[in-house]
Amino acid sequence: MTLSVSPTQDATVPFLDLHEAYHELKSELTEAFQKVMNSGWYILGEEVSKFEEEFASFCGVNHCIGVGNGLDALHLILKAYDIGEGDEVIVPSNTFIATWLAVSYAGAKIIPVEPNEKTYNIDPQKIENAITPKTKAIIPVHLYGQPAEMDEINAIAKKYGLWVIEDAAQAHGALYKGQRTGSLGNAAGFSFYPGKNLGAFGDGGAITTNNDVLAEKIRMLRNYGSKVKYSHQMKGFNSRLDELQAAFLRVKLRYLDEWNERRTAIANHYLDGLSSSDILLPHVVKNIIPAWHLFVVRTKNREVLQSYLKSENIDSLIHYPIPPHLQQAYAEMKCPSGSFPISERIHNEVLSLPIGPHMNMIELQKIICTMNGFSLSV
Repeated sequence: MTLSVSPTQDATVPFLDLHEAYHELKSELTEAFQKVMNSGWYILGEEVSKFEEEFASFCGVNHCIGVGNGLDALHLILKAYDIGEGDEVIVPSNTFIATWLAVSYAGAKIIPVEPNEKTYNIDPQKIENAITPKTKAIIPVHLYGQPAEMDEINAIAKKYGLWVIEDAAQAHGALYKGQRTGSLGNAAGFSFYPGKNLGAFGDGGAITTNNDVLAEKIRMLRNYGSKVKYSHQMKGFNSRLDELQAAFLRVKLRYLDEWNERRTAIANHYLDGLSSSDILLPHVVKNIIPAWHLFVVRTKNREVLQSYLKSENIDSLIHYPIPPHLQQAYAEMKCPSGSFPISERIHNEVLSLPIGPHMNMIELQKIICTMNGFSLSV
């Protein structure tokens, strides 16, 4: 595809331009807004039902259940599987904290496993050693939009009778051997945070699965444990995808593949054009098409690189500066610095470059030229 060219050479290159995403679809989004507002039905109405059908079809699964956010999605899956106190759940040591929080909210014990340092995703070769009789599930994260090694993970899970719960919050539309994320395990949790590839205009999330019983249970759990109004079969939660956000997501879903193709084009320009020997580029596994939610490079002196980019009016972000085991929130785990050295190296060195479906060629060329002028001596 051909990226657009815009006369913004001297302007700041934003990390992600959400304004342009809105403006491209403004008329359709306005129509969706008016339809919902005129309906007079704002909770679990027609828009949520239709989005659930459409996103399930997109992912290639039987069920989608819209919920309040991505953290709730993972938490409700764990609750629906009756995973809680006394159980253990294997999670990546290298991830955003929400993956860990879902396990904590369920009452289960977090068992962190280090990543493959090339892909940054959980290393299947290290999973088996972490399994105990208390292990109930594995939550692989498709970090930065690249699917985890699901064949190996599913084989281990089958061997030990474990559930596989995908954290697909960053991987909307990514493909693993021709199959969409969200269909690669027993269930999957998605986030529709505004900056995601499929982003709402506020918080939102969803669960996908082929399990009819699990889907029905989650539908009750998200709605106070109720299937019929004022009749409550279980102690549930209030975590429902908003009707208005569902309407917006239905519009944006129609463009997701196209916008992911734009991201892929940008990523390919980066991969072909970046040449600094001080920068490590992402490693893409064979038979995988990433969603390219983030384009993450590594360097030994990230602060120097980030300051250098800032001096050239280029925004960048760090995903994520502190690994979960070193967060104050998990101080009770007593995991000192050095406990998970691979994750710590990654968190100390990664930097996310601008990427998004509305970047233009001038911005991209500016970033590549600036990056190629970088060395640790700068």
